[in-house]
Amino acid sequence: MLIGIISDTHDHIENLQRALALLKEKKVGAIIHCGDFCAPFMIDELDSIGIPAYCVFGNIDDKFLTTRKADASKNVKLYGDIAELELGGKKIAVNHYPLIGESLASTGKYDLVCCGHTHKKDLRKIGDALLLNPGKLMGRFGEISVALYDTETGEAEHIEVKI
Repeated sequence: MLIGIISDTHDHIENLQRALALLKEKKVGAIIHCGDFCAPFMIDELDSIGIPAYCVFGNIDDKFLTTRKADASKNVKLYGDIAELELGGKKIAVNHYPLIGESLASTGKYDLVCCGHTHKKDLRKIGDALLLNPGKLMGRFGEISVALYDTETGEAEHIEVKI
């Protein structure tokens, strides 16, 4: 299974649409969002693609309204601050903060740990886990990017989203 990972959309609906089109083209079976949607309407965009999306809160998300939007969606599952998933036979943890991501990766419980917050791409091993920050979709100050994770190979890569 190919999983698309995104983060830090910060209300930039056009970049989210570009990223979702790219992920659909790549035929991902799931999407992970590492937080900072900003406005709850971003959930509608994520839901519209028809691919299961697994999400956590960022530090600037409206928890009440975003939860209501996610609960009303067909394809978006919102886990709160930390998600523990099993997708394609891999154990995955998701949160917004890299420091928490590093701690989760160091437990040895996960194959992949996804985080965001810094708006900087990161891909490294901590013990047996892959720690992945997909970068940002926000669009301010440089490249916008997503990441892909292949559950069969255990490998990940960053992909620039062209404007």
